[in-house]
Amino acid sequence: MDKWFAFKETDLLAIILTAIGVYLATIIFTRLAGKRSFSKMSSFDFAMTVALGSMIATTVLSKSVSLWDGVVGMAIVYFLQLFVAILRRFRVIKKTVDNNPLMLMEGEKIYHENLKKARVTEEDLRSKLREANVIRLKEVRAVIFEATGDISVLHTEDENEEVEGWLIQDVNK
Repeated sequence: MDKWFAFKETDLLAIILTAIGVYLATIIFTRLAGKRSFSKMSSFDFAMTVALGSMIATTVLSKSVSLWDGVVGMAIVYFLQLFVAILRRFRVIKKTVDNNPLMLMEGEKIYHENLKKARVTEEDLRSKLREANVIRLKEVRAVIFEATGDISVLHTEDENEEVEGWLIQDVNK
């Protein structure tokens, strides 16, 4: 318990210098790799962001990981993310890495089997509809569980308005 409150100036200096080093490395790697490095466009991108956050924290706070080790580890993760982003142009890699969006609701019809697959409850669905300011179910055109885990609600008051096919082209029903 005494170690919890121990304070050494050298430890503080090491944390400050390591944090600055990791911060600069993150800026450089992000500039090289692009903004997608911290996007949530796919579950793979999200996992990469979480992994980087963990590496940054470990490098800054752990005495067992040097600044050099942390920066090299980060560089490898950034490289892998770029490499997979390039390979995602091939359908087989894209199918392996990315989840397809899933239709939860089409018009007033709720796809209960898809709710189960996505582990989304009817309560979650109602909440998302309210967030989207849907006040009548007849306004709903589609509710989609996106590859990122977000839920999109496409709705309109115009009863004759349909969702363009291009917008739902990769959505599993």
